[in-house]
Amino acid sequence: MFPQALRSSLPALTIFCGLASSACPVSAQDASQELTDRASIAFGTTIARDLTEDGIKLNADKFSEALRAVLDGKTPLASDEEIKTTFNDLRTFMLEDVKRKNSAFLDENKKKEGVKTTASGLQYEVLKAAQGGAKPKATDKVKVHYHGTLTNGTVFDSSVERGEPITFGLDQVIPGWTEGVQLMSVGEKYRFTIPYNLAYGEQGSPPRIPGFSTLVFEVELLAVNP
Repeated sequence: MFPQALRSSLPALTIFCGLASSACPVSAQDASQELTDRASIAFGTTIARDLTEDGIKLNADKFSEALRAVLDGKTPLASDEEIKTTFNDLRTFMLEDVKRKNSAFLDENKKKEGVKTTASGLQYEVLKAAQGGAKPKATDKVKVHYHGTLTNGTVFDSSVERGEPITFGLDQVIPGWTEGVQLMSVGEKYRFTIPYNLAYGEQGSPPRIPGFSTLVFEVELLAVNP
């Protein structure tokens, strides 16, 4: 979410300042104009890229105006209190936007052929069926391969990409997993679409999973109580 964009730019700034002094007295007089220009481009590109990746749209003219006011030693265009309020408003707007988009995704997904919805709202689809395999209980340990994405396809976790399955207690994971994997038999592969209330809730799991996120997992059950 939004704080990530700022955090990702801060390490570079900290290193940059540390090379000079704790006061960071770097100016055109301290370095060549060519280096100052490159540093300006580097910081601008990094901040803009991070904001874009986090889905934040800014008015470039207003951004430049606010930046120049501070760099020129003029009165900032926003007070600290105004900045805090704006960031809080932006965070609220972005979370609500995520909530709306994920709700719409669930509504469309449940209409697809082969998708079933449980009483809790968990959606699942059988990708590979198996006959006679053991079914786990909520207190069992399971060995699985999985691939987890957000609704936009962004991968946030994947044992498949790591090339190594994982074993865990089925009562130690998010509710959508606990419920969904109990539907499976060993040897089967399911796709689970998990609403936020069965996943990481309103808070999400920063920085990879925003609040209100619907999660999509492809899960293959390899063993029960391995």
